[in-house]
Amino acid sequence: MSKFVTNNTELFANIAQDLQFTGYSIQTLDQELPALQALKSRLAEFDFNTFDEAGIGRKDDHQKNETIRSDKIHWLDNSNALEGCFLDYMDELKAYMNKRLFMGLFSYECHFAHYQPGAFYKKHLDAFKGQTNRLLSTVLYLNPDWQAENGGELVIYDGEDHDKELTRVSPHFGTLVTFLSDEFPHEVLPAKAERFSIAGWFRVNNSVNGQIDPPR
Repeated sequence: MSKFVTNNTELFANIAQDLQFTGYSIQTLDQELPALQALKSRLAEFDFNTFDEAGIGRKDDHQKNETIRSDKIHWLDNSNALEGCFLDYMDELKAYMNKRLFMGLFSYECHFAHYQPGAFYKKHLDAFKGQTNRLLSTVLYLNPDWQAENGGELVIYDGEDHDKELTRVSPHFGTLVTFLSDEFPHEVLPAKAERFSIAGWFRVNNSVNGQIDPPR
Protein backbone atom coordinates (compact mmCIF):
# COMPACT_ATOMS: atom_id res chain seq x y z
CA MET A 1 0.00 0.00 0.00
CA SER A 2 1.26 3.49 -0.84
CA LYS A 3 2.42 5.70 2.02
CA PHE A 4 1.07 8.74 0.22
CA VAL A 5 -2.41 8.55 1.70
CA THR A 6 -3.87 6.65 4.64
CA ASN A 7 -7.01 5.58 2.78
CA ASN A 8 -6.44 5.42 -0.96
CA THR A 9 -9.84 3.93 -1.76
CA GLU A 10 -11.80 6.78 -0.18
CA LEU A 11 -9.67 9.46 -1.83
CA PHE A 12 -9.73 7.75 -5.23
CA ALA A 13 -13.49 7.24 -4.99
CA ASN A 14 -13.98 10.96 -4.32
CA ILE A 15 -11.85 11.85 -7.34
CA ALA A 16 -13.72 9.38 -9.58
CA GLN A 17 -17.09 10.72 -8.48
CA ASP A 18 -16.03 14.31 -9.16
CA LEU A 19 -14.72 13.37 -12.60
CA GLN A 20 -18.00 11.66 -13.45
CA PHE A 21 -20.15 14.63 -12.47
CA THR A 22 -18.03 17.72 -13.17
CA GLY A 23 -14.87 16.55 -14.99
CA TYR A 24 -12.53 17.94 -12.34
CA SER A 25 -11.72 17.27 -8.69
CA ILE A 26 -10.04 19.26 -5.91
CA GLN A 27 -8.92 17.27 -2.87
CA THR A 28 -6.96 18.24 0.24
CA LEU A 29 -4.44 15.69 1.50
CA ASP A 30 -3.13 15.33 5.04
CA GLN A 31 -0.09 17.64 5.28
CA GLU A 32 1.64 15.27 7.71
CA LEU A 33 1.61 12.26 5.42
CA PRO A 34 5.16 10.81 5.24
CA ALA A 35 5.39 10.73 1.45
CA LEU A 36 4.07 14.28 1.12
CA GLN A 37 6.75 15.41 3.54
CA ALA A 38 9.28 13.39 1.53
CA LEU A 39 8.42 15.40 -1.59
CA LYS A 40 8.98 18.56 0.40
CA SER A 41 12.38 17.18 1.42
CA ARG A 42 13.15 16.31 -2.20
CA LEU A 43 12.55 19.92 -3.21
CA ALA A 44 14.96 21.04 -0.49
CA GLU A 45 17.71 18.95 -2.14
CA PHE A 46 17.53 20.72 -5.49
CA ASP A 47 19.66 23.44 -6.96
CA PHE A 48 16.90 25.17 -8.89
CA ASN A 49 19.45 26.54 -11.34
CA THR A 50 19.57 23.01 -12.74
CA PHE A 51 15.87 23.02 -13.59
CA ASP A 52 15.04 23.24 -17.31
CA GLU A 53 13.09 26.04 -18.93
CA ALA A 54 9.60 24.71 -19.62
CA GLY A 55 8.31 24.51 -23.16
CA ILE A 56 5.03 23.88 -24.95
CA GLY A 57 4.07 21.07 -27.31
CA ARG A 58 5.34 17.50 -27.67
CA LYS A 59 8.15 15.93 -29.70
CA ASP A 60 8.75 17.84 -32.97
CA ASP A 61 6.35 20.61 -31.91
CA HIS A 62 8.13 21.26 -28.60
CA GLN A 63 9.36 24.85 -28.23
CA LYS A 64 10.19 27.48 -25.62
CA ASN A 65 7.89 30.49 -25.42
CA GLU A 66 8.28 32.76 -22.40
CA THR A 67 5.24 34.81 -23.44
CA ILE A 68 3.10 31.72 -22.70
CA ARG A 69 4.87 30.15 -19.73
CA SER A 70 7.86 31.10 -17.58
CA ASP A 71 8.22 28.25 -15.09
CA LYS A 72 11.16 25.85 -14.83
CA ILE A 73 10.82 22.10 -14.46
CA HIS A 74 12.43 18.82 -13.40
CA TRP A 75 10.94 15.50 -14.59
CA LEU A 76 10.36 12.81 -11.95
CA ASP A 77 11.51 9.20 -12.34
CA ASN A 78 11.84 6.07 -10.24
CA SER A 79 15.62 6.31 -9.90
CA ASN A 80 15.04 8.59 -6.90
CA ALA A 81 13.25 6.90 -3.98
CA LEU A 82 11.40 10.06 -2.92
CA GLU A 83 10.13 10.66 -6.42
CA GLY A 84 9.33 6.96 -6.84
CA CYS A 85 7.05 7.04 -3.80
CA PHE A 86 4.83 9.58 -5.53
CA LEU A 87 4.96 7.72 -8.84
CA ASP A 88 3.88 4.51 -7.10
CA TYR A 89 0.91 6.36 -5.64
CA MET A 90 -0.10 7.66 -9.05
CA ASP A 91 0.15 4.13 -10.40
CA GLU A 92 -2.41 3.11 -7.78
CA LEU A 93 -4.65 5.98 -8.85
CA LYS A 94 -4.31 4.87 -12.48
CA ALA A 95 -5.38 1.32 -11.62
CA TYR A 96 -8.39 2.58 -9.64
CA MET A 97 -9.57 4.91 -12.41
CA ASN A 98 -9.26 2.16 -15.01
CA LYS A 99 -11.31 -0.20 -12.85
CA ARG A 100 -13.92 2.36 -11.79
CA LEU A 101 -14.25 4.56 -14.90
CA PHE A 102 -12.76 2.32 -17.64
CA MET A 103 -10.50 5.17 -18.77
CA GLY A 104 -7.79 3.05 -20.39
CA LEU A 105 -4.97 4.97 -18.70
CA PHE A 106 -1.62 3.49 -19.73
CA SER A 107 1.22 5.52 -18.22
CA TYR A 108 1.97 8.64 -16.19
CA GLU A 109 4.51 11.44 -16.65
CA CYS A 110 5.09 14.38 -14.31
CA HIS A 111 7.52 17.11 -13.36
CA PHE A 112 8.25 19.48 -10.53
CA ALA A 113 7.36 23.03 -11.57
CA HIS A 114 9.16 26.01 -10.03
CA TYR A 115 7.50 29.40 -10.51
CA GLN A 116 9.66 32.31 -9.41
CA PRO A 117 7.84 35.48 -8.28
CA GLY A 118 6.04 36.89 -11.32
CA ALA A 119 6.19 33.64 -13.31
CA PHE A 120 2.99 32.44 -15.02
CA TYR A 121 1.42 30.02 -17.48
CA LYS A 122 -1.15 31.54 -19.83
CA LYS A 123 -4.52 29.92 -20.52
CA HIS A 124 -4.12 26.61 -22.33
CA LEU A 125 -5.43 23.07 -22.75
CA ASP A 126 -3.26 20.09 -21.80
CA ALA A 127 -4.66 18.15 -24.75
CA PHE A 128 -6.67 18.70 -27.92
CA LYS A 129 -9.40 16.25 -28.84
CA GLY A 130 -8.17 13.61 -31.29
CA GLN A 131 -4.62 14.99 -31.42
CA THR A 132 -2.91 13.75 -28.27
CA ASN A 133 -2.76 10.87 -25.81
CA ARG A 134 -3.00 12.87 -22.58
CA LEU A 135 -6.31 12.02 -20.96
CA LEU A 136 -6.21 13.03 -17.30
CA SER A 137 -4.19 15.87 -15.75
CA THR A 138 -3.05 16.21 -12.14
CA VAL A 139 -1.49 19.03 -10.11
CA LEU A 140 -0.16 18.61 -6.58
CA TYR A 141 0.87 21.73 -4.66
CA LEU A 142 3.92 21.84 -2.37
CA ASN A 143 3.76 25.29 -0.74
CA PRO A 144 3.67 25.28 3.09
CA ASP A 145 2.10 28.31 4.77
CA TRP A 146 0.92 29.79 1.46
CA GLN A 147 -0.85 33.13 2.00
CA ALA A 148 -3.81 34.31 -0.06
CA GLU A 149 -2.05 37.59 -0.85
CA ASN A 150 0.71 35.62 -2.60
CA GLY A 151 -1.63 34.93 -5.54
CA GLY A 152 -0.45 32.19 -7.91
CA GLU A 153 -3.88 30.56 -8.24
CA LEU A 154 -4.76 27.91 -10.80
CA VAL A 155 -7.78 29.17 -12.74
CA ILE A 156 -9.98 26.52 -14.39
CA TYR A 157 -12.32 27.62 -17.18
CA ASP A 158 -15.47 26.10 -18.62
CA GLY A 159 -14.98 23.52 -21.36
CA GLU A 160 -17.63 25.12 -23.60
CA ASP A 161 -17.21 28.82 -22.77
CA HIS A 162 -13.48 29.33 -22.45
CA ASP A 163 -13.96 32.78 -20.94
CA LYS A 164 -16.16 31.50 -18.12
CA GLU A 165 -14.21 30.91 -14.92
CA LEU A 166 -15.29 27.81 -13.00
CA THR A 167 -12.99 27.97 -10.00
CA ARG A 168 -9.70 29.25 -8.62
CA VAL A 169 -7.39 26.97 -6.65
CA SER A 170 -4.88 28.47 -4.24
CA PRO A 171 -1.64 26.44 -4.29
CA HIS A 172 -1.72 25.31 -0.65
CA PHE A 173 0.52 22.44 0.40
CA GLY A 174 -1.22 19.09 -0.14
CA THR A 175 -3.93 20.27 -2.54
CA LEU A 176 -4.41 17.78 -5.37
CA VAL A 177 -6.28 18.83 -8.53
CA THR A 178 -7.37 16.28 -11.16
CA PHE A 179 -9.20 17.10 -14.40
CA LEU A 180 -9.90 15.83 -17.92
CA SER A 181 -7.00 17.05 -20.04
CA ASP A 182 -8.92 17.98 -23.19
CA GLU A 183 -11.95 19.55 -21.48
CA PHE A 184 -10.77 22.42 -19.30
CA PRO A 185 -8.65 25.42 -20.31
CA HIS A 186 -6.64 26.63 -17.32
CA GLU A 187 -3.91 29.07 -16.39
CA VAL A 188 -1.46 29.82 -13.58
CA LEU A 189 -1.63 33.40 -12.34
CA PRO A 190 1.59 35.22 -11.33
CA ALA A 191 2.54 34.91 -7.67
CA LYS A 192 4.45 37.16 -5.29
CA ALA A 193 6.38 34.25 -3.78
CA GLU A 194 8.15 31.13 -5.05
CA ARG A 195 5.57 28.52 -6.02
CA PHE A 196 6.11 24.76 -6.32
CA SER A 197 3.96 21.98 -7.72
CA ILE A 198 4.04 18.63 -9.46
CA ALA A 199 2.20 18.71 -12.79
CA GLY A 200 1.40 15.38 -14.41
CA TRP A 201 -0.64 13.59 -17.05
CA PHE A 202 -2.06 10.11 -17.43
CA ARG A 203 -1.73 8.92 -21.01
CA VAL A 204 -3.37 6.31 -23.20
CA ASN A 205 -1.26 3.99 -25.33
CA ASN A 206 -0.63 5.43 -28.79
CA SER A 207 2.14 2.98 -29.68
CA VAL A 208 1.58 1.45 -33.13
CA ASN A 209 3.14 -1.65 -34.74
CA GLY A 210 5.73 -1.97 -32.02
CA GLN A 211 6.84 1.66 -32.33
CA ILE A 212 6.76 3.17 -28.84
CA ASP A 213 5.09 6.55 -28.44
CA PRO A 214 7.40 8.46 -26.06
CA PRO A 215 5.91 10.13 -22.97
CA ARG A 216 7.10 13.66 -23.82
